[in-house]
Amino acid sequence: MPASPATVSARQTFLLGLSIAIAGAILFSAKAIVAKLIYRYQVDAVTLITFRMLFSLPFFAGLALWHALRSPALANPDRVRIVVMGLLGYYLSSFLDFLGLQYISAGLERLILFLTPSFVLLISVFVLKKRITAAEWAALVTAYLGTVLVFFHDARAGGSNVLLGGAFVLGSAISYAIYLVLSGELVARVGALRLVAYAMCVSSAACVLQFFLLRPTALLLEQPAAVYGLSVVNAVFCTVLPVLMTMVAVARIGPGTTSQAGMIGPVSTLFLGAAILDEPITGIQLAGTALVLAGIYLLSRKR
Repeated sequence: MPASPATVSARQTFLLGLSIAIAGAILFSAKAIVAKLIYRYQVDAVTLITFRMLFSLPFFAGLALWHALRSPALANPDRVRIVVMGLLGYYLSSFLDFLGLQYISAGLERLILFLTPSFVLLISVFVLKKRITAAEWAALVTAYLGTVLVFFHDARAGGSNVLLGGAFVLGSAISYAIYLVLSGELVARVGALRLVAYAMCVSSAACVLQFFLLRPTALLLEQPAAVYGLSVVNAVFCTVLPVLMTMVAVARIGPGTTSQAGMIGPVSTLFLGAAILDEPITGIQLAGTALVLAGIYLLSRKR
């Protein structure tokens, strides 16, 4: 029997949503590649993240204003929570991530960040006192083994730099996991897109303030043209667009499937790093990536 028009339409909607989710995950993961390219121009992490937030701020500020005019006013406790979450989730997490990228490969950075769901689970266990099953423990161990495998492989070539960079990115993943745990209740009241817009505005303000406290203003005006161009790419294609695409995908295929589509991130970063940055791909890296993806996939299925 041929499929009904309704079935065909639903299938097309799902495939379109899945394609948007995959494209968004690849674009978001590509920020590591763009950051590595910017570092070639002797730009430090403070300046890099400032340019990223400055160029993405107009979009998020406009979105925040639109929501502020259309939505009920926030209670003061929620405003405080949003400030804290903006500082944790998009300022501290991003800053630590870009610091780490100065010392480790883009592929390893993405693998470490991909452990964020496991940190959310561990925080839920040890802080919120939720129970965790044997299958979930097995998934965690599988994912961590994959990261450790790649980490020690890279450490043999990079030495202490890999340890330092890995520690920064690990801090980034933990910071973002805390943000996700804190956002759970608030998303229901505020809305996901409104929360992201407000939090990004807070993060942008923190990044700009940090820059003016630590760096001379002239640095904003004295960069090579390539730095400005790559920073616009970082802001528009690796920050703003992935946020929008993820929201569209969630609306079409749901958060669970969107999250699983995000598993393409570490794989895409590994191959983009090889193609653009000449980072080697070895059998150990592929094995470690497979273990991480398997572990996170098991967690997502359980979820």
